[in-house]
Amino acid sequence: MKWLNSLWIAFSMYSKIRVPRKEWEESSMRYAICFFPMIGGVIGGVFFLTYQIGHLLTLSDILIAALLTAIPILITGGIHMDGYCDTMDAISSYQPKERRLEILKDPHSGAFAIIHSVVYFILYFGMVSILTVKSSIILAIFFVVSRALSGLAVVRFQTAKKDGLVATFQQAAHKKKVTISMVIYLVLAITGMLLVSPVLAAVGMLAALYCFFHYKKLSYQLFGGTTGDLAGYFLVRCELIAGLAVVITEGVIIYGAGHWW
Repeated sequence: MKWLNSLWIAFSMYSKIRVPRKEWEESSMRYAICFFPMIGGVIGGVFFLTYQIGHLLTLSDILIAALLTAIPILITGGIHMDGYCDTMDAISSYQPKERRLEILKDPHSGAFAIIHSVVYFILYFGMVSILTVKSSIILAIFFVVSRALSGLAVVRFQTAKKDGLVATFQQAAHKKKVTISMVIYLVLAITGMLLVSPVLAAVGMLAALYCFFHYKKLSYQLFGGTTGDLAGYFLVRCELIAGLAVVITEGVIIYGAGHWW
């Protein structure tokens, strides 16, 4: 079945989960992005289960936070973090657009990539170390949200190059069906978050939308469009900023106004 081939392509490209190997046929590539948020669903499920099991086993908060920080990297193989690091090197270079695109393709990591990745993981570790049951559910769902928004960007944003990963998927994708699929994922994810906490859901989505439109502005202005590395940059940045917005808001509500929410 073609849809099953598309599913395997998505999982083999964007995760380390073992799936049957399939040829990248154009007919299967057309719908591969439709299954991208499902990887977020797997990550979110493992993330929440780890949080719950860790507390049931009375593991230390530091160990639980370390496991939660590692889960997205272990499941994806770090493909999105790689894009984040390359993008931070390119942005921090303050070079012309053509040179920035060359830096994105450079396999070597510069000082800015290392500095920003260290800051990222410090913030992420701090964020997951203070999760509650509600905020852990919200953050788990955001692994789907970030990928749904990223999928929309793949088919709707202009690309910086005619070749490359994003350009390949964009050219092969069925744009209308991918767009509809991403909207459905977003509706389901937002509905789930609203059932958990309307306040945290609203704050998190506002932060995610800010990241989405900032991503478009940055990619157009500095690179002439999006690339695979920029897509990775957006995804991990979206998950961090939306997550920070959620846990900070939750902290303010709990310690500032009581449990009225």
